[in-house]
Amino acid sequence: MSTIYCWVPAPGHKYPDHPERPERLTELETRLPSIHAERVDVSPAARDEIARVHTKKMIEGVEAACAEGGGIIDYAPTYVTRTSFEDALLAAGGTLKCTRSVWAGEAANAFALVRPPGHHSEPSRAMGFCVFNNIAIAALDLLERGAKRLLVVDYDAHHGNGTQAAFWNNERLAYLSTHQWGIYPGSGRMDEAPHAKGRIVNVPLPAYAGDRCFAQITEKVMVPMVRAFRPEMLLVSAGFDSHWSDPITGLGLSSAGFSRISKHLVELAQDFCGGKIVFVLEGGYDPLNVANGASATFAAMRGEPFVNPRDKSPYAEPDIGKMIESICGWNGFARERDPQTSF
Repeated sequence: MSTIYCWVPAPGHKYPDHPERPERLTELETRLPSIHAERVDVSPAARDEIARVHTKKMIEGVEAACAEGGGIIDYAPTYVTRTSFEDALLAAGGTLKCTRSVWAGEAANAFALVRPPGHHSEPSRAMGFCVFNNIAIAALDLLERGAKRLLVVDYDAHHGNGTQAAFWNNERLAYLSTHQWGIYPGSGRMDEAPHAKGRIVNVPLPAYAGDRCFAQITEKVMVPMVRAFRPEMLLVSAGFDSHWSDPITGLGLSSAGFSRISKHLVELAQDFCGGKIVFVLEGGYDPLNVANGASATFAAMRGEPFVNPRDKSPYAEPDIGKMIESICGWNGFARERDPQTSF
């Protein structure tokens, strides 16, 4: 089976001087011809598929705002244009195509390269540069297709409040978020979901947390969570704004760090999910970082070497040992050995 991807660049979804713009993907687009993956055609998601996550009022409100010519619809600021409703339906549709293909065994794994992104969009409102919650829509669709347990791992620099809200009371859906604390949207405390310990797991990070910190999180939080929840498929909100040089955030990952995260996730999928894993693009506002992060992800999915651009963070990383202990204790995870990876 092959690795597949979909491509939804949404050129009409563009607002003056906004960081979430089509140009985010220009460098990645130049690399796609050399990526060893099969591009698949996509169709827009149907309204009833969107409605598995979003309210009718919310969907109709987005459509009306676009029909009126667009504008700012959320303080983030989130915007829409005349094409944004169709663009968002296509982004959700592309994500559905990827997840359905992997679930059905028609593809080994997949990457939905789509915009507008989705993980901030809540059931009743679009927010945080996001219109429809692509990954949550795909997760609910897979439950309809027979999946019993699914886990979303979100390493975007911002907390995926929308995905968390969509999963809040569904015991078949788990969510793990690593994110920079103190930035938009302000959610994602460790103790934010006391009713769902071990199922909704938040890892709020200090600024400059990077490759070493994420290695600890992988070994001590991510691995125990997967072992405990035993998902049948992994869905990944791939946010490349966790790179240390992203223009609007302050975490410390390098391209090599994205490579290690992707490899660990692919290995976990192989160990627990029959290899079933789908990555979905979220944030990332420097075109080179997006291209390097996506290239690292494709290499991991294909089992190929990644050409490291050697862009290690120049900032000292904080000590997050005690924070990780607190998170493991709160969620009931067994203590894991320290990672042996050298940096």
